[in-house]
Amino acid sequence: MTRSMLRSQRGLSRRMLLRGLLAGGAVAVGLPALEVFLGPNGDALADGSGFPTRFGWWFFGNGVHANRWVPAGNGPNYELSEQLAPLATVKDQVTVVSGLRVDLPNSVPHGSGPAGILYGGPLQKVGDSFDNSTFGAPTLDQVVAQAFGDATRFRSLEVAVERTTQTLSYSGPGAPNPPEFSPAALFQRLFGPGFVEPGSEPILDPKLGLRRSVLDAVSEDAKSLQKYVSASDRLRLQQHYDGIRALEQQIAKLEEDPPNLASCKKPMAPAEEYPDEGGRPQMSAIHRVHADTLAMALACDATRAFSLMFSKPVSNVLYPGASAGHHQLTHDEPGEQPEVHKIILQIVTELAYFIEALRKVPEGDGTLLDHMALLALSDCSFGKSHAIDNYPLLVVGGCNGALKRGIHYHAPAPESASKLGFTLLRALGIPATSFGTEKGVVMDGISELEA
Repeated sequence: MTRSMLRSQRGLSRRMLLRGLLAGGAVAVGLPALEVFLGPNGDALADGSGFPTRFGWWFFGNGVHANRWVPAGNGPNYELSEQLAPLATVKDQVTVVSGLRVDLPNSVPHGSGPAGILYGGPLQKVGDSFDNSTFGAPTLDQVVAQAFGDATRFRSLEVAVERTTQTLSYSGPGAPNPPEFSPAALFQRLFGPGFVEPGSEPILDPKLGLRRSVLDAVSEDAKSLQKYVSASDRLRLQQHYDGIRALEQQIAKLEEDPPNLASCKKPMAPAEEYPDEGGRPQMSAIHRVHADTLAMALACDATRAFSLMFSKPVSNVLYPGASAGHHQLTHDEPGEQPEVHKIILQIVTELAYFIEALRKVPEGDGTLLDHMALLALSDCSFGKSHAIDNYPLLVVGGCNGALKRGIHYHAPAPESASKLGFTLLRALGIPATSFGTEKGVVMDGISELEA
């Protein structure tokens, strides 16, 4: 791409810019294809001296029924509520957090709540509308990815059970991270050709050095463009640098011995397809494959940051036994909404499965859950009203001794939900003097959750 062409080009998209950069060189590299050649993990914990801290969130759409969700009692001697009953076998790993509210405008039903929880700020308009809104800062999973991601093959993993490209994971404004919803594609990405179990000799691609030099050349070409593009294009160009840098770091892991993580092994491959059954997606089957795959990815230290979206905001999945889609029922079913209640029980049962999958992974004298924190949340507290007070929140895992487990914390007075985000950052050892923006900003956390 010549300078004159650059000056005349308008509205370059990421894909167009990348093709132009690569087409102007002596070689052509399709960045998405490069991950096929990525293989073993690289973090060296062979001496068993410690295990890395991981973080992820688990999301489901359409809220809960607070009168059936919030437990009776506080502290460690609480009783699981009706809608939390499926967590009975993992209660000792789960902290229930209630009484927090999102102190931000509820401008977009099912959207404002997750923004307030995951980055502590309001949804940002794109143009004059919220129709294509964005988060105003990196979400918690991406803050962790920025802090820990350079040590692993994948800076973060984004996964969905419901078939969707919608996401709640953002690297920054206008930078969403679409999830992978195909179990087979996720398995191939993590454990396909090139995966090497820890302790064995890595198999290096003989063209690895060429690929690295190609990436270096692309980076140099990209830097030379900065003087010819606008400020907004420079921002997009910087995002290219970040992506290229991440690929270089992933490739570098191929040149290192994989870690000796005793629990890391290649899981069973999933089915190629999980077709709907009578118009109903196989949510449970898909989720359980994703859960087992993610648990092993963490055990192999392939990543330390992830998100798992069980169902998207405003999800209208038709669940087993339900007469209509989930979102429709939250608004149309009268009274105590027994069908919605049964759907919530199915969802929480799947969360329990994921927690069990994480607890089954032994690490040292404990389990994977001892060395991570998992945040479970929804898009509102009550689906029918789209309320974002008394938010349904769960924190799972010990986070390498930084978090209490097996308690119910109910705020004595309504508190900002941003305090939970600040607490998690502090538990993860990520330096932060505040969390959130605008009315959602806080400068302290919830000490009752800290070990």
